[in-house]
Amino acid sequence: MPGTGNGNIIGFIIWCVVGAAFIFFGVYAWFSKKPMGFWANAKMFEVSDVKKYNRAVAKLFVAFGIVLIALGIPLLYMEKNSAYILLTVVGVMIESVIAMAVYSLGIEKKYRKK
Repeated sequence: MPGTGNGNIIGFIIWCVVGAAFIFFGVYAWFSKKPMGFWANAKMFEVSDVKKYNRAVAKLFVAFGIVLIALGIPLLYMEKNSAYILLTVVGVMIESVIAMAVYSLGIEKKYRKK
């Protein structure tokens, strides 16, 4: 494989560990009895149905982790100063914006206690 060296493989493994952490957070949220927060250092709002809310957040985290790992695949095939890194960088930016929109406009809006 062109461009696949030890550095590429180690970088991809680290990338996969980060993606796996998001998947772990999703599994943790699925079984959690308290509402799982999405935003760092933000006060959690009152939730109308904790179980359904946590399941929705869990699905979002797991999907984010899987897509994040998939977006890291170009790291395996990069040569020095390759433009393929743009696929990963732009992909993660788009994925993050979509995840924030899904949470804010979908999950939070649906499960915030009125």
